[in-house]
Amino acid sequence: MHSPDRRLSVAPMMDWTDRHCRYFHRMLSRRALLYTEMVTAKAVIHGNRARLLGFHPVEHPVALQLGGSDPAELAEASRIAAGFGYDEINLNVGCPSDRVQSGAFGAVLMQQPDLVAECVAAMQGQGVEVTVKCRIGVDKQIPAEVLPGFIEKVAAAGVKSFTIHARMAWLEGLSPKQNRDIPPLDYALVYAMKNQFPKLEIAINGGIKTLDEALAHLEHVDGVMIGRAAYHTPFDILGEADSRIFAGAPARSEGDIIEDMCAYIEIELAKGARLNQITRHMLGAFAGRPGARRWRRILSEGAHLEGAGPELVREAFMAVKGE
Repeated sequence: MHSPDRRLSVAPMMDWTDRHCRYFHRMLSRRALLYTEMVTAKAVIHGNRARLLGFHPVEHPVALQLGGSDPAELAEASRIAAGFGYDEINLNVGCPSDRVQSGAFGAVLMQQPDLVAECVAAMQGQGVEVTVKCRIGVDKQIPAEVLPGFIEKVAAAGVKSFTIHARMAWLEGLSPKQNRDIPPLDYALVYAMKNQFPKLEIAINGGIKTLDEALAHLEHVDGVMIGRAAYHTPFDILGEADSRIFAGAPARSEGDIIEDMCAYIEIELAKGARLNQITRHMLGAFAGRPGARRWRRILSEGAHLEGAGPELVREAFMAVKGE
């Protein structure tokens, strides 16, 4: 079982990290680990598997994030997902949304480490590494007291890699959006977990906005997961990741990336996709640079129109370049 390189990953984000988004991100970085949106175990078992789990071979390394709290369902979903060729299957023990709570999974599972251990034990044995993404605690828990016990119990069930969102999740009184910003970040506690469990792989998540910050965290932990910043400023994060984080190839040229996306768009449109389903993930491509507003305007105004295709993306790119 080969473990993907988790020095830098893009967080699973509902409504954002779909397959079109991941394809675009992969054009920017050959090395960053990409995650799907969270898919529930029930949906995998009963839903349209090709639509929910399908991905382009170029997306590797790619991880599936599952949501659920029933060990038998998670085992079955993991078996199905393994057949699709994912590089990792991740259990969500961090999402604070109402929909997730009502299904008794996500961050609420921080309160049930025995059940999480049971779930991950059931998920194993498919030839794909099982990992956990969690919070430092929920509601009235004291993170420094509960997090070590949680990690110890889940690690004993076979998990060797944890991504820890360095914020408490408040399930009562805060919306999912507020849960991304209001509880204070405690990076030091995540560092402490790496010191306490040196044999485990510990990655950090929450509020990380730049590669400079990522590099600073990598002095203390094994990996960094970036969410919104990777999505909203993809060239700054992913476009520079291979050279700065992985010490690999230099950043690819913007023109090459746009041409790769145009070729992909051509193929996807022929299969029935609409242009705006793909370009909505590309709006932040030139964020903070001259021409970014023109790029966004051309794509926003034109991508939903009947017959819109790759030539619109090329036109927007020419506008960025001032040509």
